Amino acid sequence: MFRILVDPSILQRFPQYSLIVIYARGLQNLASQPWSTSILRQAEEQQRVLVEKPAEHPHIAAWRLAYADFGLKPSKFPCSVEALLSRVVKDQELPIINTLVDLYNAVSIKHVIPIGGEDWDQLEHDLMLRFSNGTESFDIMKNGEPTIEQPNLGEVIWAQANSVTCRAWNWRQGIRTRLTDTSQNAYFILDRLAPYPLEQMQIASQELISYLQRVSPDCQIETEFFGATT
Repeated sequence: MFRILVDPSILQRFPQYSLIVIYARGLQNLASQPWSTSILRQAEEQQRVLVEKPAEHPHIAAWRLAYADFGLKPSKFPCSVEALLSRVVKDQELPIINTLVDLYNAVSIKHVIPIGGEDWDQLEHDLMLRFSNGTESFDIMKNGEPTIEQPNLGEVIWAQANSVTCRAWNWRQGIRTRLTDTSQNAYFILDRLAPYPLEQMQIASQELISYLQRVSPDCQIETEFFGATT
């Protein structure tokens, strides 16, 4: 199956960046379950107490600086965990989508780290984190209709060949690779920028793995690490 790659120029430009990839084979995704919804709601309640202003959290502040560095306004393009926590601190419940998405969202907000998960079977090439040349295609829903957009030149994207699966590093995922109730093989990406502790990223990844194994006890798990080690 295709793999996750990181263009060396990303690590040169952002030497404080690290990521963990979790590959999972043999999953049985389900519609949202009471237990997975409960885990998500518990994480929301915890963070309503701990996080008052998401943008001021040290990890989110680091992501805001990175986004500004490659030319996007963080207020318009918040990283994924800032977008989630911004809803949580306004006493909004995050939507339940399916078991796997609910669980990685719960881990993301609990540990204040961007996490994305996608259907591994939908990749047609290796997936690379790289800078955009401005011509790639990104499939989203807009006003209820499928739409193709292009990222900005120099934007950090996840792309397979000329097709983007996630824009602005971890801001928004596309349609085709999203996890559905029928997804059986998936990859999950945890993104970290200093000063976020590497140990905390490892704890978050192990928590997510434990949930994957609870959903699918016979699934096969593999992890891979890229980037800064301090």
